[in-house]
Amino acid sequence: MYTIKEFSGQKIIIGNDSGPLLTSERDVNDWIGAAWDAEAKLVAIPVSRLSEEFFQLSTRIAGAIIQKFVNYRAQLVIVGDISRWIAGSNALRDFVYESNKGREVWFLPDLDALAQRLQQNAQS
Repeated sequence: MYTIKEFSGQKIIIGNDSGPLLTSERDVNDWIGAAWDAEAKLVAIPVSRLSEEFFQLSTRIAGAIIQKFVNYRAQLVIVGDISRWIAGSNALRDFVYESNKGREVWFLPDLDALAQRLQQNAQS
C-alpha cells in the first residue's frame, strides 16, 4: 500500500501507484494510521489513488479529505500529473496554486519535486 522514505530529515509515507482509491474522508484513517505508525508527518498520495470526484471541487470530497489530514496534523502531498483536471477547471487551478503556497497540502508533479521542496524548506 505504501513505502516509507526520508527526504531532508522528514519521514514520508508514499503511497504505491496501485491500491484502493481514496474516495472519502473515511479512507483517510488508513493513511493517518500508517503515518502515526511510521512517525511521519507527511503523506504523499499518487494521483492514481484518487477518484475523479476528488478533482471536481463541487463534490467537496477534496475539501473533506484535506480537512481530515489537517485535523490530524499530517501534511498531504498529491503527487502526479493533474494537468487534465486543471485545464478543465479554473477553480481547481486556483485551489492548487493557493495550496502550493501553504504548508498543509501540496500538488507536485513527482517525488523529485517533493524532495526539492523539502530541501528548500529545510534551508530556509
